[in-house]
Amino acid sequence: MPTPQIASSLPPARLLDLTRLVSRVGRGPWTGIDRVEAAWLDRLLDEPTPLFALVRTNLGFALLDRTGMHAMAERLHGRTPWGPSKGLAQLSFRASPARRQAMSDLRHLALVRCTQRGLARMLRRQLPDGTIWLALSHTNLSRPVFEAVKALPGAKAHVLLHDVIPLKFPKWQDPRVLTTFTHSLHNISALADLVICNSQTTRMDASVAMKATGRVPPMIVAPLGIDPAAPDFSALPEGALPDRPFFIALGTQQPHKNLGFLLDIWEKFAKERPKADIPALLFVGARSPTNPGFAKRLETSPLLGHHVFELTGLSDGAVSALVARARALLMPSLYEGFGLPPGEALALGTPVIANDLPVYREAFGNNLVYADCADMYSWAERILDLARAEQKPSMAADGEALGLPTWQAHFNLVLKVT
Repeated sequence: MPTPQIASSLPPARLLDLTRLVSRVGRGPWTGIDRVEAAWLDRLLDEPTPLFALVRTNLGFALLDRTGMHAMAERLHGRTPWGPSKGLAQLSFRASPARRQAMSDLRHLALVRCTQRGLARMLRRQLPDGTIWLALSHTNLSRPVFEAVKALPGAKAHVLLHDVIPLKFPKWQDPRVLTTFTHSLHNISALADLVICNSQTTRMDASVAMKATGRVPPMIVAPLGIDPAAPDFSALPEGALPDRPFFIALGTQQPHKNLGFLLDIWEKFAKERPKADIPALLFVGARSPTNPGFAKRLETSPLLGHHVFELTGLSDGAVSALVARARALLMPSLYEGFGLPPGEALALGTPVIANDLPVYREAFGNNLVYADCADMYSWAERILDLARAEQKPSMAADGEALGLPTWQAHFNLVLKVT
């Protein structure tokens, strides 16, 4: 595949796609992909290169300049409250109140707005030739958007690809999500000028998938930065911290996370061990509509509320507080494109027991405790060893000491080519 060239000069302008972040307003805590988009927003606001943002809504598109982006960033980070819902935003009856407020503020902050048919014209009028469009989530990757961007003379489309999970595990996907992702990958293959991958695993799997469509664009690997929120114990709900050793499984309860494997282990504990010797297991994260079987099993488990607990809607600081106190983070995933939770656990001083995936070896080396998910006995013994210890073995709680990926290293690489 072609090798991306280091730019000889800064681009005339960057166009950051913020569709996903804005769409997430009112829908709970940020996901890992949301936090990646936010990290880029914060970094690019500090860069001297002219900067704009593109946001797709159900009413069309909004273009923000640097001033509007700064004001939007303040709202997205919660440092400035959203304003009241006004005008057309009030007609979005299916949207939550917070979403309607965000749409109202977006219209107010926008430099200019347009319909989809007018997108190419708007970009040509407002942006300099050679602008680079940065699409950092798997959102807003339709062919009309690519074509509108590429209609600007010399413009380039750079896309950050997080994983190809929908293609790796199609039977676990909502058919609509699978169709959208497949179309998006075809568009990336045909029209992207650069694909930024978070790992060699994503690069290899994406290359195979795109080769089947006819073209593999230039690609680079830039691991994501590990930067967990500071633990905020005051943000934890009452009773969220167990009064015994506990373990945590973190993330949306998607099928590839293999969380049923952990329930198998705790059911084994319940059958074989005294109640007083069974550690607690916390599932922290939202349920997934693509994994109803696990949700039903969890809801009907006799262990729920006794040895197994479920927590959702926690702030980043509250999640970090739980991770910092846990004996270990448990990651029995069958596949990951990168893996922010293991890195953040290490940075907070908490051990990680993980399935032996190549992407984990790539990102975290020997800092994780690896155990094959085909060997439940090995997992159970490692968990019990940590539960029995008088105190957990603390990791360095220092990203540099552990050699964890940093945002500085990420941007040092990608801003040379984008």
